[in-house]
Amino acid sequence: MATSIPSISITFFLFASYQLVSLFLLFSLEKGYGLHDEKTRLNDYHTIQIRSLLPASVCNSSTNGHSKKATLKVVHKHGPCSHLSLDKANVPNVTQILSEDQSRVNLIHFRLSSDSAQNNILKSSKATLPVNSGASIGTSNFVVTVGLGTPKKDLTLVFDTGSDLTWTQCQPCLGSCYQQEEPIFNPNESTTYKNISCNSAECTQLTSDAGGVMKRCSNSSICIYGIGYADQSYSIGFFSKDTLTLTPTDVLPNFQFGCGQSNHGLFGGAAGLLGLGRNQLSVVSQTSSMYQKYFSYCLPSASSSTGHLTFGKGGPSSALKLNFTPFSRNSKNPSFYFVHITGIKVGGRKLSIAKSVFKNTTSIIDSGTVITRLPPAIYSALRTAFRRKMTNYPMTKGLPLLDTCYDLSNNKTVLIPKISFYFQGNVEVPIYPTGILFGHSISQVCLAFAGNSNASDVGVFGNNQQKTLEVAYDVAGGKLGLGTGGCS
Repeated sequence: MATSIPSISITFFLFASYQLVSLFLLFSLEKGYGLHDEKTRLNDYHTIQIRSLLPASVCNSSTNGHSKKATLKVVHKHGPCSHLSLDKANVPNVTQILSEDQSRVNLIHFRLSSDSAQNNILKSSKATLPVNSGASIGTSNFVVTVGLGTPKKDLTLVFDTGSDLTWTQCQPCLGSCYQQEEPIFNPNESTTYKNISCNSAECTQLTSDAGGVMKRCSNSSICIYGIGYADQSYSIGFFSKDTLTLTPTDVLPNFQFGCGQSNHGLFGGAAGLLGLGRNQLSVVSQTSSMYQKYFSYCLPSASSSTGHLTFGKGGPSSALKLNFTPFSRNSKNPSFYFVHITGIKVGGRKLSIAKSVFKNTTSIIDSGTVITRLPPAIYSALRTAFRRKMTNYPMTKGLPLLDTCYDLSNNKTVLIPKISFYFQGNVEVPIYPTGILFGHSISQVCLAFAGNSNASDVGVFGNNQQKTLEVAYDVAGGKLGLGTGGCS
């Protein structure tokens, strides 16, 4: 015979259950979780393992991005997937990275100012460069390996959507050369190498508005280029032609590039730079007949993973759903890729910012800038919303440029609010978890966004926020494609 439960016990049980539910709701309110159900709340957050925020020592090569198109492997030059041992021995600290990043952004703003053209000149017969000239390589920290010359010599180059001219160091280094990983390119060993003359149409492309590239002519009528960067690095040499090999089946004869005879800077063992800007000097323009001014890339989620850079349609991006937003034109500098940001969502809610603020905001997407820059009003709203969602974690002192930092050393996992950007055409782009945070120590992990000094300064959608996205540049079509899951 079953034992009956006294009614007083049932009453106590129900009362206790009610109290527990009430306490949970109170706790949720105090922590800012609101009264919506737990499943909805968790959908607005990323759960991150703390160890994923730390640099890994083993390369985890991605299988994404393999195709029959001209696809190159992209690696972070500081990570274990890179063969640049010279750079691994001199990995910059967080302060150095952020300082270089700000220098790059300062030069981007400078190039877009009305006074920039007045400074883009070569000084003296020795082709010395003014301190404020040119672009900024800054923290352009993703590299690819290409072949140059006949027979081809493999060279590892930083790739940069904010630069146009491709250049590499060349023997005999009449001025000076910095130390690089591979042997310095020797044009005398290439049967297809040619110097470009001063009176040629190609030499006239080296104008002051061509991504900061400058020109002068030597006594021998050879066209000479010069480009300087924000950290006072520079490359000066002969404007030349040779065969560029992207893959065994993608070979480009008569590719125009800079053969650097005097080079200075901390390029981490890379042999030079691959320019992916919009100007006629860039790889994109020079290969237009082959790839119709279309390229795409995916930047890996961490320095221990790999991504890809693909030229032409039908590559990795063809297997993904891409949403396109139009490029905006800017007459002050035709090299950059301008886009229009229309909104930002944090933890499931769009920021309450007047549409006019976004409408008056000009931005570029840039592979070389690390931290996304926003107008002060937009950044302030983003920071406030993020901090409200992170009250469970103790704040700590900030870093240069970054003012919203947390000490996560007492946690194995953390919940951080999801962040999405909206671009013109109602294109929503979710930011990967490791693109929301930045830091090399779990005791000081920061919100990876920053505000510009002035509301009129151009915004920058940086590479930290582009991680794992398939980013497709349809330059001929005047639009940018964005999709998730391009690489891991």
